[in-house]
Amino acid sequence: MPVNLSAPSNLLPVAGIRLGVAEAAIKKPGRKDLLVIEIAEGGRVAGVFTQNAFAAAPVQLCRERLAATSAIRALLVNAGNANAATGNGGLDDARATSAAVASALGCGPQQILPFSTGVIGQRLPCERMIAAIPVAVAALDADRWNLAATTIMTTDTVAKGASRRVATSQGEVTVTGIAKGVGMIEPHMATMLAFIATDARLGATAVDAALRAAVDDSFNCVTVDSDTSTNDSCVLCATARVGTRDIEPGDPDYGVVAAAIREVCIELAQAVVRDGEGATRFITINVGDAASVAEARQVGYAIANSPLVKTAMFAGDANWGRIVMAIGKAGVAGLDPAKVGITLDDVVLLDRGQPHPDYREERGAAVVARPEFTIHVSLGRGTAHARLWTCDFSYEYVKINAEYRT
Repeated sequence: MPVNLSAPSNLLPVAGIRLGVAEAAIKKPGRKDLLVIEIAEGGRVAGVFTQNAFAAAPVQLCRERLAATSAIRALLVNAGNANAATGNGGLDDARATSAAVASALGCGPQQILPFSTGVIGQRLPCERMIAAIPVAVAALDADRWNLAATTIMTTDTVAKGASRRVATSQGEVTVTGIAKGVGMIEPHMATMLAFIATDARLGATAVDAALRAAVDDSFNCVTVDSDTSTNDSCVLCATARVGTRDIEPGDPDYGVVAAAIREVCIELAQAVVRDGEGATRFITINVGDAASVAEARQVGYAIANSPLVKTAMFAGDANWGRIVMAIGKAGVAGLDPAKVGITLDDVVLLDRGQPHPDYREERGAAVVARPEFTIHVSLGRGTAHARLWTCDFSYEYVKINAEYRT
């Protein structure tokens, strides 16, 4: 079960965005697994993508198409098949399905961005997808965000979505986003798939800047299992339906809209971790007093990705020696153990490299028995800080991944 997470109940429609879903039997019949997100003409789109060298065919096409134009008219998303490690045939499949969406919407194939998630190394069932695309297009509606969030799930147990509404000098602006992903998560850009839209009139520079800043504070701060997917993609669509002038960085409205986008991305990123495969604990890691933000993240990820730390947390075992080990292996040059401190919520474990005299095992155990807690680390090297989110490793994580293709 996910950690303190339930499906979103009321995702707000975004003017200029319509969504439609269909069944294409991509992995198995009987479920909606294909999504079309239509973007009204005049919208601006930006995206960030995986750093995995085996970037999937749809990721390659998205990069190519966004480099040529931001006048994107639709996103095509399928669950159940990643279309990764499929060679030239996979690129042909992504082009063919994109062309089918373009034909249904009356625009150019280069204006369609394809996205896939699921099993790696298998070709898409193009005929079934192409047959389902007109069904999804016929179902396009502004109020289908919740259904869309369910459609893109794979091993997720809960749909993930978030909305914000904020006031600007040009009128009220809405931001809504959905995401999927619970395993193969350490993105270094985004989560496996995330789609955010706003009706704000963000200029082309602002769309890209707002997305990258939001991703850096959200999806780039999560890890479930340290594995970077071949398909990680995060897209921001700004439909320009509110206001009459473009908002660019430096405009007073930019900060308001960018903050709302950031909040939506953080909520989605945390939802990914809360629904991490087999997760029973949601863990925040705060690393402070570092020489740089990069150094703080380096230490944070060493803790968050340690199987020994993660399994101890699953057991409710306050074995803080494993946290010490992870800090020490992080590779921070010149780290002085005599300056390091570790705290679990408000329970001090290590103070300036020494066990705290008031620490008792039962106090630490009481913290890690909670479904949510924070590991605070002080490095004693500067003033920089970073915050990450992760989860534990349970028996269920092994079972889910052992049976993933069965």
